[in-house]
Amino acid sequence: MHKEELSDTKNFPETVSLEALPHFNIRQSHGWVSLRLKDIWEYRELLYFLVWRDIKVRYKQTVLGVAWAILQPFMTMIVFSIFFGRLAKVPSDGIPYPVFAYCALLPWQLFANALTASGNSLVANQQLLTKVYFPRLIIPISAVLAGLIDFGISFLVLIGMMFYYGIIPTVAVLTLPLLILLAIASALAVGLWLSALNVQYRDVHFTIPFLTQFWLFATPIAYPSSLVPQSLRTIYALNPMVGVVEGFRWALLGKTDGIGPLVIVSALVVAILLFAGLVYFRRMENTFADVV
Repeated sequence: MHKEELSDTKNFPETVSLEALPHFNIRQSHGWVSLRLKDIWEYRELLYFLVWRDIKVRYKQTVLGVAWAILQPFMTMIVFSIFFGRLAKVPSDGIPYPVFAYCALLPWQLFANALTASGNSLVANQQLLTKVYFPRLIIPISAVLAGLIDFGISFLVLIGMMFYYGIIPTVAVLTLPLLILLAIASALAVGLWLSALNVQYRDVHFTIPFLTQFWLFATPIAYPSSLVPQSLRTIYALNPMVGVVEGFRWALLGKTDGIGPLVIVSALVVAILLFAGLVYFRRMENTFADVV
């Protein structure tokens, strides 16, 4: 038996030529940086794993579980309805104020949670960054996509509120997927900048909550954009969430005010921020593992 095992080893080569092995030359990028977006598709299984991991970790060992996805925008809607709707008498363009506020809070919560998660994603996954190679762009993308589950759960409450108030959406509801995509792109565009900067400067971690709080009141959530003077609305729409929020109200609640220019300006701003964020992220990608 022992002799047969020894004889079998003769079938294997004693040495392997180094020339027969594949060679890779890894160099730092200079000048124009390729975005290499096709790498995301090649590592799609890893993207799925990271998204699923973020979802499970978010509700692990929680008492209420996914109910938190409903409580956060719902309780905020109640506070806004009391202080802005009843006490301050803020107009709501003829729409019942609770559904007016909640419809805006849904894309806002999607944006704010995705922005916070993506901005801190590289630092939170520093052990993964230093041990294995993969397109680093997957990490902030997975952080953004994980928030879609919360959005879907909260959206069911909005449907119930619309039914309660007798609001029937028009054919404009077909544009809702595009508006959701615009909200995700907005969060990713800003999140790419913040995540890359957060690796270099840890002050960014403390800046993100302040930024989202300021951004909340700079977005027409508790009030309509019709309160902004017509001459300033184009400048106001440089905030990408202006077009998203007003687009949601137009698509779901039948708001008749012309929101086309607001959405177009916001979409252009998102496109510029996203492209510039991708370029900056790719330029800094080679230093992440050394600095983080």
